[in-house]
Amino acid sequence: MLYQLYDWQRAAMEPWRYLAQVGTQVYGNPQSPWAQLPGSRNAAAAFDLMNRLTQDYARPPFGIETVTVGKRELKVREERDLEKPFCTLLHFAKAGAPRQPRVLIFAPLSGHFATLLRDTVSAMLADHDVWITDWKDAKEIPVSVGPFHFDDYVAYVREFITFLGAADLNVVSVCQPTVPVLAAVSLMAANGEKTPRTLTMMGGPIDSRKSPTQVNNLATTRPISWFESKVIQRVPVRFPGFMRRVYPGFLQFAGFVAMNPDRHRDSYLQYYQHLVEGDRSNADAHRRFYDEYNAVMDLPAEYYLETVERVFQKHLLPQGKLVVAGEKVRPEAIKTSALLTIEGELDDISGSGQTQAAHALCKGIPASRKQHYEAPKVGHYGIFSGRKYRETIYPRIRDFIAKHS
Repeated sequence: MLYQLYDWQRAAMEPWRYLAQVGTQVYGNPQSPWAQLPGSRNAAAAFDLMNRLTQDYARPPFGIETVTVGKRELKVREERDLEKPFCTLLHFAKAGAPRQPRVLIFAPLSGHFATLLRDTVSAMLADHDVWITDWKDAKEIPVSVGPFHFDDYVAYVREFITFLGAADLNVVSVCQPTVPVLAAVSLMAANGEKTPRTLTMMGGPIDSRKSPTQVNNLATTRPISWFESKVIQRVPVRFPGFMRRVYPGFLQFAGFVAMNPDRHRDSYLQYYQHLVEGDRSNADAHRRFYDEYNAVMDLPAEYYLETVERVFQKHLLPQGKLVVAGEKVRPEAIKTSALLTIEGELDDISGSGQTQAAHALCKGIPASRKQHYEAPKVGHYGIFSGRKYRETIYPRIRDFIAKHS
């Protein structure tokens, strides 16, 4: 019922949002006579701020149209190579590109769209042939399609790797998918299947008992029944996924903001000031960040609850107790893949040592094929996005893939 009330509230705000859009134009358009009045900039900024605080944010585009390969600028075209009910395997095809190492990026299914990894993809495209898992918003998936479990995620990982061909594939998993990706590759190795050349795991909860963060503590201080009763909702009537059980995006977003409320409040106050001062550069930077950050999607309830229980409460993978579709997950079975783990010194989502724990689990990989890097003064999002990612983290991934290719 909470989701339906939220949806009604958003609908009730539409006239006010329309008013805010009109006010922004009336007081902010240089051609408008009202824009010449004293205080017009303040009025336009206030209306603009009201509009941004009340609007719905849809999945933004990747928007990667060209990439420089060597000395050539190549056009990039998004191709949907494989369609699954809950995910699209998206390929960033480059016309006329030379043969390059193939990379499959597993984006998180944890609230934000895969476009959050735009920087990750953009940097890699110069040196690699890149695919990414583009997860779908659960509220857009009819309930007749059926549920989506943790085991289904692992099955998707195996299918995507097999589809692209593991023998010459490099896998990068960012944050939450490190666990199901490691599980999938472990099962492939145990069954005698080929595994990817390299596994790069970035800021993920392989063993969330190490340096627990606020996120980890929330999961361990409440029973799974609390999560089911407090955060799981039914999709409202106006969406294709009507009556599907989900963890709604708006609740996830509230959780994201609650972790750093002062920072977000100050950011919006600064945005208002930038508008008043006519500082378009900083105002546009704010818009670009929050257009992405505010765009959230619903998660399938089964997957969310099982992830909380298996990964954050029972710690099944590091204890050697994780079972997927009746098969025990044994990371020690992986022998031919090379392993790179990356953490951020200031990561407040996946604490220090949580991703590095993969090395102790993957006993079958020789030490010469393992590498760990802790990025100094880098938080969670800085692991895969921003200047420090592009200048210090990506080059290590690129060199690691090249070394083992």
